[in-house]
Amino acid sequence: MRGKILVVEDDAAVREMLLSTLGREGFEATVACDAIQGDEQLRRQHPDLILLDWMLPRVSGVEWARQLKESEQTRAIPIILLTARSEEEDKVQGLESGADDYVTKPFSPRELKARIKAVLRRTAPETSDETIEVSGLMLDPVSYRVSGNGQHLSMGPTEFRLLRFFMTHRDRVYTRTQLLDQVWGVNVYVEERTVDVHIRRLRKILAETGHDKLIQTVRGAGYRFSDSK
Repeated sequence: MRGKILVVEDDAAVREMLLSTLGREGFEATVACDAIQGDEQLRRQHPDLILLDWMLPRVSGVEWARQLKESEQTRAIPIILLTARSEEEDKVQGLESGADDYVTKPFSPRELKARIKAVLRRTAPETSDETIEVSGLMLDPVSYRVSGNGQHLSMGPTEFRLLRFFMTHRDRVYTRTQLLDQVWGVNVYVEERTVDVHIRRLRKILAETGHDKLIQTVRGAGYRFSDSK
């Protein structure tokens, strides 16, 4: 698996290490020292993934990730946050900003490579051309569009894959572990708490058209997608 990666990191030594690691794996990498330079790089070309340092000057990595996910032009680009913060609340904050994964410094090149490949794999477009419809909520895997009662709903790649899985596996309860395996993939370094973050984000999007209630929490078990009460 190969791809174009934008590295946004203000530490020169870390940038060089990342460029060397990515180059050995066959990735095409470009660099930026902060969010301002990152925006300039994005105007030239959209990468397949962004490696983003949390502690950037002027605009923090978390704030920039939030801005990218709010923009129609960049919301589909997966983001991996790089940070020395390791507390659970920091991880949740990073994920809620829109990041697709989170790598704690120091990390090994092997771990970074595994996480990059896992994110690229799980955010790859689906090939099925069958449009799915549930109670006025429609998902088109080919055009990568979701609408509710005719209104377009914008979401990131992880939320899209999560919603697609739910819509094609209705009325059954799935545990967080099962959702991780099905949506994120087996042997991926992602915590169960990540599921809750993305469920919350997906519900917020679906609330725009009143479809958030389709995702039901089953206490002590997990989540179910159903149009029946």
